[in-house]
Amino acid sequence: MTRLDQFAPVWQFREAHSLEVQATPRQVYRAIREVTAEEIRFFRALTWLRRGGRAGPATILNPPSGAAILDVATRSGFLLLADDPDREVVVGTVLAVPAGARRPATPDAFRALNRPGCVKATMNFWIEPAESGARSRCVVTTETRVYAADRRTRRLFRVYWWLIHPGSALIRRMWLRAIRRRAEAARDQRR
Repeated sequence: MTRLDQFAPVWQFREAHSLEVQATPRQVYRAIREVTAEEIRFFRALTWLRRGGRAGPATILNPPSGAAILDVATRSGFLLLADDPDREVVVGTVLAVPAGARRPATPDAFRALNRPGCVKATMNFWIEPAESGARSRCVVTTETRVYAADRRTRRLFRVYWWLIHPGSALIRRMWLRAIRRRAEAARDQRR
């Protein structure tokens, strides 16, 4: 069971990707926390398309150069839900806030939000030792789960998911590769 399961036990839309990394859990965790948009192939191009080519404030869709992408996310609409060093990081955001509701400011408020019109997206990075038990090999997984609180909202979100899912999946795979490059480079520097 992951911490993601605590914050998104039910979902209608999901994607998950995994990659083996030749590094320790600590090196992988640091890479997860430090990777930048520049390190994620196609990130800037795909988020530029998602923004419709418009500029805008520093957000996950328009991160400043050199900034850790997870830090940008948690400063611009995502909430850090769980941070277990060397094991898992979980973030979440509300994609559609129902009328009269406020964006949750705490992990408990995020978990409790379940009103019609609400769409919550929750994403994690989870580090597991590779099956061989070698401390210097891990499998890192990122999973995204989206929950739409009612039938009408699910129908509307399904169209959006259909449009963005291919780019989202590509970003997640490239993000994992960026994590692997950074973690393995840290491992090589220690030798």
